[in-house]
Amino acid sequence: MRRLALSDDILMKIEKPARYIGGEVNSVMKDKEQVEIRFAMCFPDVYEIGMSHLGIQILYGMFNRREDVWCERVYSPWLDLDACMRQEKIPLFALESQDPIKEFDFLGITIQYEMCYTNILQILDLSGIALLAKEREESDPIVIGGGPCTYNPEPLADFFDLFYIGEGETVYDELLDLYKANRQAGGSRMEYLEKAAQIEGIYVPAFYDAAYTKEGLLSSFTPNRPCAKPVIQKQVVMDLDGAYYPVKPVVPFIKVTQDRVVLEIQRGCIRGCRFCQAGMLYRPTRGRSLETLKEYARKMLASTGHEEISLSSLSSSDYPDMRGLVTFLIEEFQEKKINISLPSLRIDAFSLEVMEKVQDVRKSSLTFAPEAGSQRMRDVINKGLTEEIILEGAQQAFDGGWNKVKLYFMLGLPNETLEDRKEIPRLADKIARKYYEIPKDKRNGKCQITSSTSFFIPKPFTPFQWAPMYDYEEYVQRAADVKREFQEQLNRKSLKYHWHDAETTVLEGVFARGDRRIGAVICRAYKKGCLYDAWNECFSYEKWVEAFEEEGLDIRFYNNRERKMEELFPWDFIDIGVTKRFLQKEWQRAQGAEVTPNCKERCMGCGAGKYKGGVCLESKDEVS
Repeated sequence: MRRLALSDDILMKIEKPARYIGGEVNSVMKDKEQVEIRFAMCFPDVYEIGMSHLGIQILYGMFNRREDVWCERVYSPWLDLDACMRQEKIPLFALESQDPIKEFDFLGITIQYEMCYTNILQILDLSGIALLAKEREESDPIVIGGGPCTYNPEPLADFFDLFYIGEGETVYDELLDLYKANRQAGGSRMEYLEKAAQIEGIYVPAFYDAAYTKEGLLSSFTPNRPCAKPVIQKQVVMDLDGAYYPVKPVVPFIKVTQDRVVLEIQRGCIRGCRFCQAGMLYRPTRGRSLETLKEYARKMLASTGHEEISLSSLSSSDYPDMRGLVTFLIEEFQEKKINISLPSLRIDAFSLEVMEKVQDVRKSSLTFAPEAGSQRMRDVINKGLTEEIILEGAQQAFDGGWNKVKLYFMLGLPNETLEDRKEIPRLADKIARKYYEIPKDKRNGKCQITSSTSFFIPKPFTPFQWAPMYDYEEYVQRAADVKREFQEQLNRKSLKYHWHDAETTVLEGVFARGDRRIGAVICRAYKKGCLYDAWNECFSYEKWVEAFEEEGLDIRFYNNRERKMEELFPWDFIDIGVTKRFLQKEWQRAQGAEVTPNCKERCMGCGAGKYKGGVCLESKDEVS
């Protein structure tokens, strides 16, 4: 019988003990004496968030298919258990075996958002693993980072032995086989890292040196040993039908953020929004076949008992067989009353027709993401939506019986003016007017339009990576501009407005485009008590400001200056396919509010076509 790492006394004291006991449906148990590699897969946030992440489910199932590997899961302990573990000196443990993480061969950490960085240090600290990679011993696990934030890994470089750049289904088997061979040959930890650095997509930070100018700019970034590649190539799965997919995902005992089956229909996006990092990172667009998705849907619903299935994609409307897939799901699972969730749909006649069939019209709300209030700003960001399209979609929704609409916008976009900001409430009011144009006897109660604004953060590998950000006070002022204009609208009683926290925006901006020097700030902030920074009740901006000051680094240097075209970025050593030259041209087009066609309309030669075996050209000269 498996023995729990936590005593009954501790389990009775903490919130939601089911977060830590394991044993969930479809979790994998193996005899640790019969496997050669033990891999702890970590999501550095609370269990409910981590259990909703598809990427971990994919890697968990993929690794456990191998007879020689046992992959287990670990999440950040919540604050109550964190305090107990430190007081009682209980090491962090994996859910399946309840064994200490320090006993594993690998600790893989997926890094999905910047505000989890101190949680990564919590995981290492509670595991008894040195925070700095250079201080680890031979017996410590190899600490691997993966996920979207690793496309600028430099703020975390000091804490990781290696990073995996790209999609996990490609070279992990090679990495694990290499580990076995190195151990059988009596090789050291360093010898393993030297061999791993020669695998495509693997980045070992210790094998590179960064130098800076007297002004603080990155002047060079070079390998310091022969095994390290000058350029790290992003890994991409081109055949999604042939790739592993978890048809028996782990089912939690408690309610989690996304308590449903997730069916990933495609990767990538054709749209080319200039603010969107995912749209650039995950090019080229690749889809699963309709027959494969039908098979996965049947198996996943049968193996989990879930009553809802969600279609996952950056832009579900662009999946070519969407009509056939939705028709199948409705007909196949109608008797079982399976709810179908359709995120990332463009609001058009077909989408509304589908949603009317799969949702309770009276209870649901529809989501539009105009991103900007004025047409000029929508053209600057290359959103590809006109006001006419937005209002027409809203009209169709209201005619279909909906009366609640959520609108998502960004503030602080490049070249944004006060007039652009005022257009956000004005657009919300125009949508409300569309509802009140419907005869009273055909309305479904009172209309509610809820608008939310987040603050724009320039991300690596986007056309806006050169853009400046603003101080905290400026973001607050911009939100106040919008709020004031909402109060001036005719239908203000039907309008609600929310805005994102400005302090976390400032930090996210630093982490997104920071260099290796930021690692010392993260370490200092963690030692000051910063943890769960993505949670408002835990976040302390003052402690972070102190950490920057004590390390002699200026937040404004990383955020507020506009980068020059020729500046060397900390992430320039990574090749994602999309070229810097293409991004530069898109940045220039943004200055003139010039719209770029989407990938279906015209290939603009971004460079990602090389993953399909071709070469993308912008002119007669190859993009470089």
